[in-house]
Amino acid sequence: MESYQAWFGEGPELSVLRILGLFDRPVDEKALGVLLKPPAIPGLTQSLTDLSPTKWRMILAKLRRARLLAGRDPDNPGYLDAHPLVREYFGEQLRSQQTDAWKECNRRLFHYYQTLAPQLPNSFKDMEPLFSAVICGCEAGLFWGALHEVYISRIQRGTASFAANFLGARGALLSTLVHFFEHGRWGSPVQTGVEGQRLTVEDQLFILMQAGHYLTATRGLAASEAGICYERAVFLCDSLNRPLALHAALMGQWHHSLDASTLPATMQIAQRLYSLAHEQDNAALMIGACNALGMTLFFFGDFGTAQQYLGQGLELWRSAGAPSVVEEVDVRAVSCLCYKAECDWHLGEVASSHATISEAIRLAKRLNDTHGLTEALAEALASAASLGHAERNAAEVDRWASELVELATRHRFATWRAVGFIFGGWARSASGDTAAGLTWIEDGLRQWRTTGAVRVTPVWLTLKAEALHFSGHTGEALGALKEAEALIESSDEREWCAELHRLRSVFLTAMGADETRIEASFGEAIRIAREQKSVSLEKRADATYAEYRRQKASEPAGRGFRLPL
Repeated sequence: MESYQAWFGEGPELSVLRILGLFDRPVDEKALGVLLKPPAIPGLTQSLTDLSPTKWRMILAKLRRARLLAGRDPDNPGYLDAHPLVREYFGEQLRSQQTDAWKECNRRLFHYYQTLAPQLPNSFKDMEPLFSAVICGCEAGLFWGALHEVYISRIQRGTASFAANFLGARGALLSTLVHFFEHGRWGSPVQTGVEGQRLTVEDQLFILMQAGHYLTATRGLAASEAGICYERAVFLCDSLNRPLALHAALMGQWHHSLDASTLPATMQIAQRLYSLAHEQDNAALMIGACNALGMTLFFFGDFGTAQQYLGQGLELWRSAGAPSVVEEVDVRAVSCLCYKAECDWHLGEVASSHATISEAIRLAKRLNDTHGLTEALAEALASAASLGHAERNAAEVDRWASELVELATRHRFATWRAVGFIFGGWARSASGDTAAGLTWIEDGLRQWRTTGAVRVTPVWLTLKAEALHFSGHTGEALGALKEAEALIESSDEREWCAELHRLRSVFLTAMGADETRIEASFGEAIRIAREQKSVSLEKRADATYAEYRRQKASEPAGRGFRLPL
């Protein structure tokens, strides 16, 4: 590149290459016209302004002979293109060495791209120029205008989150949002900008929360970048004494901690949310806080207390005393319903569990249809699959898992797609298709771990252990349980502990292991279930143990018999 630069000298050819460096795709003559129109941009377009068509064609021909400019595209006449490395080299040169010219180009493009889209686009194709407008506005230092005039008002349509919820453009939103951060570092909003165009503290909080949310949706619940954004947002709220904003930031931090940190650390955040909601005497905040506390307690295995907090949140929601954005409150209600349904099942209230999960799915589908809030539906489908697995209903699990995989694939929800694969694999294994089932579970676990998530992994490993046992690999199934137990010790996640010990008893029995080990595992399963007040798991452990003793009595050697899962 340097040799070509020396050969051309500081002439019109280099100016063309630097202009192409402003773009990451072929550029049409209209966009070029915006940059080349008078007045000339100092240091860049003086030699190109008011050129005759003949001289312009000569410059382009010279660049094509040097293979720095792509040949004419008959399908896109009037477009100019160059190799990405050429664009990158000369674009970076323009950015770093001719900063004023770089900003003026982007200023012009910021206004130009806004005119290419309808005021409120209804498709991703029509929306694309607005994403480009925001990026160019940021590059020009027009951060306030890019955020308020385009991103909030036209892309997201205020609080509707239109581009995310209705167009599913979360990836494009992230690619746009990163330009509001210093050097693309999540968690560090830009502090500079053209006078009058700097981001306010409220603006910084907004983009941190937006980035955290979409990083979580696209990269997984445990995405480290999301944690960085939420941590910074909490810091800003604390330093500025903004309690309502603090609640939203803490909710984001709690969600991230639930999947990426230990339960004791997560509980501290949940308790802070609950205290904050009490201080503010705000029903909407209390619904979110009850959800956070209830879910955290659920994973600790304290199903009775979890049910109480989740029930408290649902009572507030049903009383319609939550003066907040209805979608936000209802999303929390979906989560409360999902986890209350699972608590109900553990506590032996099976009929209530079925009714509650059905209500969760109805509410989630209404939110999805009305507001495009797809994540709530994904959570409800996952909980329905979880309850189906708890009841050993392979057909139900397959039904909900299939819907979840389809939904998560369409909306690029990495975490929920992994969950759908794991449950779908278990359903196949339980139905006799053990080879395909194991493949699905392994794929789901691989996807899950890619997101960085720690939470629920012990449960996924017990599903894998069941699938291995179904396929005759009981020794490997015991290995999966051992891995799950090690994770439980490090994370304190205990909601499926009793079942883990029951399964170990079943596997040890199938392998003809020492009676003492089998009895000890049954004893732990029953003890933990009673301690956690999990009536359903205690009944299951008691029934399996009774069957073990019955078979053992009829076959004193205790070798070679199998217990039902």
